[in-house]
Amino acid sequence: MSTRAVPLVLPLATALVLTGCGGSADDATAAPATTDAEGPTGTLTVFAAASLTDVFTDLGEQLEADAPGLDVQFNFAGSSALATQVTQGAPADVFASANQPQMDVVTDAGLADGEPQVFAANVLQIAVPAGNPAGVTGLADLAREELTIAVCAPQVPCGAAAEDVFAAAGVPPAPDTLEEDVRAALTKVELGEVDAALVYTTDVTSAGDAVEGIDVPEAEEAVNDYPIAPLAEAPNPEAAAAFVELVLSEEGQQALADAGFRTP
Repeated sequence: MSTRAVPLVLPLATALVLTGCGGSADDATAAPATTDAEGPTGTLTVFAAASLTDVFTDLGEQLEADAPGLDVQFNFAGSSALATQVTQGAPADVFASANQPQMDVVTDAGLADGEPQVFAANVLQIAVPAGNPAGVTGLADLAREELTIAVCAPQVPCGAAAEDVFAAAGVPPAPDTLEEDVRAALTKVELGEVDAALVYTTDVTSAGDAVEGIDVPEAEEAVNDYPIAPLAEAPNPEAAAAFVELVLSEEGQQALADAGFRTP
């Protein structure tokens, strides 16, 4: 089973890239949504916060293994962009946000099917390149003009949390780049393009030896809860329910905990 990108034509100004867990591009557009003895079939499209990329991809592959007729597709991006796409009519079955305000955008528009459920939480951590060449020791270093710093743009959850953390610490940040999602900020660190970035603890974990993490005590002032919901106009509601159930299950919660998320 290989991961691939499948183009999707949507009535949006922002282009989407869907990452799939299996099947082919033709299958993704032609397979009808049904349910058989082996579980849901057809295509399941999940819009999820970028910080969920690794763990949700694994869960999607697991769901495909349990339901061989199902093709799981993901659109990972900043939650604010995803919420906008959903409200503009993007065809999706599930939305998982990195904070409650962006889920509220979807629920306030009447597009969530039922009450969203919090399935995980995340906190910020400073990420530096392996070896920490700039000698970053804490949040105050992110105000040093001589360092190159990346943070998320304020409209996305990691950026909103960063603003709260800086305010709680009384640190005026001096970012050199504002990224559209947390994975973009992490990539800057992995490539050595910045001296430090404020990302989620889970992103530091996912990067392995490529980066080092520095705890930020003030991050406890801005813990992000992650809600998930099937969408009211889901093209494949059976598959949407199955994916949400997997995320909330003991197995799904263990996968999230193993990835560094806090679980309810």
